[in-house]
Amino acid sequence: MPNLRPPVVTAAQALDYRRRIVDAAPPGAGFEPLMTLYLTDETGPDEIARAAASGVVVAAKLYPAGATTHSDAGVTDVDRIGGTFEALQQHDMPLLVHGEVTDPEVDIFDRERVFVERVLAPLVDRFQALRVVLEHVSTSDGVQFVAGSGSRVAATVTPHHLMLNRNALFSGGLDPHHYCLPVVKEERHREAVVSAATGDDPRFFLGTDSAPHPRSDKERRFGAAGIFSAHAALELYAELFDREGALERLEAFASLRGAAFYGLEPNSQPITLVRDPWQVPTSYRLGGGEVVPLGAGDTVAWRVLDSEPAA
Repeated sequence: MPNLRPPVVTAAQALDYRRRIVDAAPPGAGFEPLMTLYLTDETGPDEIARAAASGVVVAAKLYPAGATTHSDAGVTDVDRIGGTFEALQQHDMPLLVHGEVTDPEVDIFDRERVFVERVLAPLVDRFQALRVVLEHVSTSDGVQFVAGSGSRVAATVTPHHLMLNRNALFSGGLDPHHYCLPVVKEERHREAVVSAATGDDPRFFLGTDSAPHPRSDKERRFGAAGIFSAHAALELYAELFDREGALERLEAFASLRGAAFYGLEPNSQPITLVRDPWQVPTSYRLGGGEVVPLGAGDTVAWRVLDSEPAA
């Protein structure tokens, strides 16, 4: 994710960020970060060309300005960067989209639907060779758009949009740890996302959008948007797919579909999940504070083999 402070807006910054990630990884981890570029109103075709030539930047991210965390430097109007989309199309670099409008007149629960209608559909129609991913799809409208588009349009699905509807925000009182963007929606939307993820359409695949905001940033006025799921993402997906009777499709969803859409080789190292219930901690240490994970205090039925349950 390039929405840092400052954001990663050039190929040179992406290369530097990658170096820091690789240096921080444990020896022998074999972790290969795939970098993305944060688009702004100033991003030009030449920068896309440099990113494509870098060999490490595999996609560009479209954050509408103000749509999510650290997106204030994002694109204010997609019409301003038509040449940039042309360059992405030319270099066959996918465009990854946070699909929400920021118009304050649009209800927060409708912002993905309106984005699909006003921005995404015209964009896909205009740039017909551009590969596009609607990230963290959260509505039946988004699902229907992707399902009705061709092979160049896909969507990622988070564990929290599979697990939660908007009742999770308010049940028993306001829960800031279930606040994310796009916000979780009505049950009918959750069901549509579940159906897409557990179905056989190869254009729906895993994308956690995990965001480890400290408790202090969540439990305050204007608390940060984001849900931390990286502690047990595969286990939570497995639980959902198991519940839906679709475990045989989990491997494709998690490991094969996304790689195929990006034109990458699947990871050759296997991961094995086993039924072995464990309890999610109520929090994890994060720097000098703590982060509250998705499913805090709940029991998860699956774990990754040879991985010790968190304590």
